[in-house]
Amino acid sequence: MKYDGRVEAQRSYKLAHQVLCIKAINFIKQSLIGYVELTIYPLRADLKSVKLNCKQCRIYRVLINDKWESNFWYNDPTMEAVQNEDQARQKSLDHFEKAYESAVSSVNPDFGNGEVFVKLPAESMSTIADMQPIRINIEFSLEQPDAGLHFVVPAVDGSLAETGAHMFSYRHENSSRLWFPCIDTYAEPCTWKLEFTCEVAMTAVSCGDLLEVVYTSDRRHKTYHYYMSTPTSAPNIAVAIGPFETLVDPNMHEVTHFCLPHLKSILKHTTSYLHESFEFYEELMSSRYPYSCYKQVFIDESYEEAQSFATMTIFSTSLLHSSRIIDQTIITRKYMAAGIAQQFFGCFIVMQTWCDAWLPKGIAAYLTQLFVKKTFGNNEYRHDIAQYLKEVEQYEAVAGGIVLDPSFNSKGMYFSCMQPQTMSPTYLEMYHKKALLIIRMLEARIGATLLLQVFNKLQALAFAASQQKFMATAWNNMLLSTNSFLKIISTVTGKDVQPFIDQWVCQGGFARFIGNFVFNRKRNVVELEIRQDNTAKGSLKYVGPLEVTIQELDGSFNHIFNIEENKTKFEITCHSKSRRNKKKKIPLLTGEEVDMDLSAMEAINSIMGADSPVLWLRMDKDMHLLRSVTWEQPDYMWQYQLRYERDVVAQIEAIHALRQFASPATRRALTDVLECEQAYYKVRIEAGMCLAKIANTMVASWAGPPAMLMIFRKMFGSHSCPSIVRQNNFSNFQHYFLIKAIPLAMSQLRNMHNICPPEVVRFLLDLFKYNDNSKNKYSDNYYRAALIDALAATVTPAVTTVTITGQSINADLSSDTKSILEELTRCLNLEKLLPCYRHSVTVSCLRAIRVLQKFGHLPSDPSIFRSYAQHGTFRDVRLVAIEALVDFIKTDVNMSELYWLLGVVERDQDRYVSYETIQMLSQKPPFHRGEESLLNTEELVERLWKLINSTLSSDSRIRCGVADFYFAMFGRYRPACLHAPDSFTVYSNVKEKKPYNPAIVSETLTDMFEDEDDDIMGFTSSMPLPSSTPMKSEPSLGVAGPSGSGVKRKAESPPRGQPIKYPLFLKQESGFSLGGESSNPVKKLKITIGGSSTTEESHVSRQSVAMVTQADLMPPILFPEFLRPFRGSEDSQGGSSRPGGRSEAPVLPYQGVARGDSQSRLSEDSNSSPTPSDSSQSRPLTASGTVSGPTSFQGLFSSTTSNSSASYLPGPDTPLFTSAHAPSADLTTEVTGDPSGHRVKKKKKKNKHKHKHKHKHERSEKDRLKERVGGEKMFASSPMVPSVQSVTSMSSNTRDSAPSSPDFEVI
Repeated sequence: MKYDGRVEAQRSYKLAHQVLCIKAINFIKQSLIGYVELTIYPLRADLKSVKLNCKQCRIYRVLINDKWESNFWYNDPTMEAVQNEDQARQKSLDHFEKAYESAVSSVNPDFGNGEVFVKLPAESMSTIADMQPIRINIEFSLEQPDAGLHFVVPAVDGSLAETGAHMFSYRHENSSRLWFPCIDTYAEPCTWKLEFTCEVAMTAVSCGDLLEVVYTSDRRHKTYHYYMSTPTSAPNIAVAIGPFETLVDPNMHEVTHFCLPHLKSILKHTTSYLHESFEFYEELMSSRYPYSCYKQVFIDESYEEAQSFATMTIFSTSLLHSSRIIDQTIITRKYMAAGIAQQFFGCFIVMQTWCDAWLPKGIAAYLTQLFVKKTFGNNEYRHDIAQYLKEVEQYEAVAGGIVLDPSFNSKGMYFSCMQPQTMSPTYLEMYHKKALLIIRMLEARIGATLLLQVFNKLQALAFAASQQKFMATAWNNMLLSTNSFLKIISTVTGKDVQPFIDQWVCQGGFARFIGNFVFNRKRNVVELEIRQDNTAKGSLKYVGPLEVTIQELDGSFNHIFNIEENKTKFEITCHSKSRRNKKKKIPLLTGEEVDMDLSAMEAINSIMGADSPVLWLRMDKDMHLLRSVTWEQPDYMWQYQLRYERDVVAQIEAIHALRQFASPATRRALTDVLECEQAYYKVRIEAGMCLAKIANTMVASWAGPPAMLMIFRKMFGSHSCPSIVRQNNFSNFQHYFLIKAIPLAMSQLRNMHNICPPEVVRFLLDLFKYNDNSKNKYSDNYYRAALIDALAATVTPAVTTVTITGQSINADLSSDTKSILEELTRCLNLEKLLPCYRHSVTVSCLRAIRVLQKFGHLPSDPSIFRSYAQHGTFRDVRLVAIEALVDFIKTDVNMSELYWLLGVVERDQDRYVSYETIQMLSQKPPFHRGEESLLNTEELVERLWKLINSTLSSDSRIRCGVADFYFAMFGRYRPACLHAPDSFTVYSNVKEKKPYNPAIVSETLTDMFEDEDDDIMGFTSSMPLPSSTPMKSEPSLGVAGPSGSGVKRKAESPPRGQPIKYPLFLKQESGFSLGGESSNPVKKLKITIGGSSTTEESHVSRQSVAMVTQADLMPPILFPEFLRPFRGSEDSQGGSSRPGGRSEAPVLPYQGVARGDSQSRLSEDSNSSPTPSDSSQSRPLTASGTVSGPTSFQGLFSSTTSNSSASYLPGPDTPLFTSAHAPSADLTTEVTGDPSGHRVKKKKKKNKHKHKHKHKHERSEKDRLKERVGGEKMFASSPMVPSVQSVTSMSSNTRDSAPSSPDFEVI
């Protein structure tokens, strides 16, 4: 393997050996102290300095050769990415990504950089001049790390060993610098000596061979000594320390397993098959395992489900399972197989630079899939590949192409692809899957056997290099680059795959094929038309061979077509002719011959007059291209393909296509596949889901019982009474997955009224009733969870009643919904007494409760989910609760819950939960860029900007995840909700460049609205501005303009468009604060409504004005009483009462108070219905209020009686202005501020009415009322109000339709 030397030019020294010694670990303070010693060989005689990587650590001193103390400097620009104040004020993601990329590059060891700059002392120059090695000793400590090293210390009584306290290291690509000084790059392998001192009850597991364990004299501590003789890069070094139980693999004594206390029994079963993975890989590549030992450590609160390091893999404890669990077995075995494959490629053979990362990651994933194929079968393998292909296509269609080697093409994304620390975590996940697909495509080009020979050659060269002593280039064959890989392929196979690399690796995207065909009877040929869609995002123009498979009456035939620049039409000569009424077995591609009912094809042929022998066509059946295929053919062909094609991918493609063909023939085809015992179980599951959709489409003509009901009873019903399910027996795994999937598919059924048929709900409840797992050797927890998911899927939106106050209530629940709630409550109560594996039933129950809330059957209350999302709850339960909160924020626009989730992202102890939380928010943001939302505030921008710019500087994965969330809501550039910076200036006339200030009223504009003033209650509100942000003399369009102040000017452009009814203007005055007189006058903002100079003015508080939102700018009239949103009974907290039975909402930022009695929900105290006296009060959830979980049914929903339902209805003191249904009399009172309801009359100007439109005083009271509020519904729907900064932008919204609005130019 020839080395291209791209990295060595950046560094003037070579690392040969490193010692890492952790001398003390404090679990309580979450700290450690130790030292490292790096042996450096200079490559130049004039070496003056060395750059190392180190983050979070505190360095005490640096010694050279143990005798010369050296000066060093520490600089980590990633701690604050955007340091430029002007750019920081912009809050632009584009500025952040550029600055962040520059900061990461400045400390990237691949470029010869680092955070620590060590200046070599003058005494060491003679040693360096002789090209002798030097030893750099660095003493350091680490306290409460934010990333890289994680301490798990349960807050329970007992010693550390008794409570299971442990710690472990983790990484996001190359991030070993987070817990010890090193050269943090894969391109610097070296040998290692590792020492870890811990308590005597603890066990330290690390990389390499365990040499000895030395106890201290007091027998309270012991030191583990490991030695790594195989050269290894720093990112592949890890450690785990805890009270682990040890299990030596009985089949391979060099393999050891470690787990936390009391888990050894399930550890033994989980790892019992592991030796099969080693044997498979070694036999496949004809190469031995590269290390002398292998260790598996199962820990809690893992950063990922599995992470591989040299000679060891760290897994999550949640992967452990007993022999009674079916579902987890498949998942765990895939993870363990992947961990061993990564020992060969990823730990032993590593990438040279990040541009070469696709090779070890893709090869390891390819080997893992070959093991899946051998263990779980070809159907599972092909289904996984098709799923990966679909996911990559969907991502690239939305986000753009994924470039595996970005050295030549790194543009196109809003983040840099050159370094893993700057990449989106979703992009990185799809990157790994695409790398696997590209290796499979390479297999098709050169052949599977030759590709395995290439892998064998790579392993042989790397193993030979690892046995050599240190030399400058001795270990280079352990580094894998794209160039060296191409040369190995050329050596082994004699083929040049450079064009393949250029097309699929060096550029992103996938090919989009759209095809159809017509049979030409006269010529007996099939005329194909294959087009490519190159206009869509993420598309790639493909030129090369394409395989088309045609199934005819006489067999299946493959045809290779060369896709060229402009050629789209091709011809296939048929090998057979149509035969009528002749029974003959038809051979398939697999060689099997089957009998087919050709009546459907003959019927179409007789109608079309074409005796076509074609049964179906397929394109790229082996998925050798990165492509999406849209194929057009008649429905009977899809039905034949579903029935008789033996490829699972083809069957699933046919099922997806048949969703568009609702007919009895499609129904029969899907039913046949669902009942076929020879069909793959995932195909049968897909057929059931599709059959439910077909049944819903054919609901008017559907005959017989609900779809799949008779099939289920036939397969799983009792022989004596088919309506009762048999005792559980999951020994047939295919039936096990079907008994879970069919009820879920039936729950999708809907009748003519778009509700689930009652007999389906009764069927599902009977499955709960008659579920008997007493004689089953497997657990039924996932089966019960699937039934709960099915119950939740039957729920449809509730029929609600809208009261005069605008409240939507559901005073009564249907019997089916009550039954569902009773079952959910029973399952949750049972879970508290007998929790099942991974709390899968609790997870499904919480998801079902959220569905009931979302559809109006339960009050929408986030308190139950927040209680389950607290740290200390099992991880799966936390994640589903957080998922419900994300959905709650999306639907209910709740700011407090969003901020709470951001707190989880920032501070939660389980960083995996933090990462999953930000991923959920990114996939389902509260709003998208360009949308108006009450959550689109400057405070949210500031919070997120602080997270990505500085707070999350140590954890690049979560940092980039927050950047994804930021991008989803605000885009790449400056968020629109921010006030314009001071450098912006608005000009009125583009040609003359005259500054324009919308706060100054032009005379023309004033005259045009004099006639409107008699029916306008104009007023001016003033408020003190904070001293830190004084108002300029002329606010213009949200920015401070440079023009003069206090002078009105005439508008010079002619009027255009319709005049706005009530223009809003801003002007400035001096005054005193509302809190009392002051010697120093403060700036006040005056909001003038109406253009008349005789406008009456009134003052409103700053808090009221600060609560107006940009969404409320449509009605230009502002009334003091309307500046505070009403929330029904929830606003009784902190609100003062007013005449008329109303309570004034508190003048506070919106906090999303939970409605209803949080104590009565899902708690044991909710056995009695709330009394009418309690129903008029709202008990919002406090910060300390937690709900343990549902233990009764009665508190989950409103009672059927009117009194008990008042717990979730507005009481007599509830404010009326909660929606668009407020009565007009009360509205008039609010407008005038006078209880009598009379409006304040205003003086007119001297000018006469010149407008020909109907005068406002001639209009009806109803018309004036609607005009005054700008539409009741629009005004009432806005529950929040803007910050002070956004008030200045009101004039910009008004000027767009102003009669004399000039042309603007923003500079």
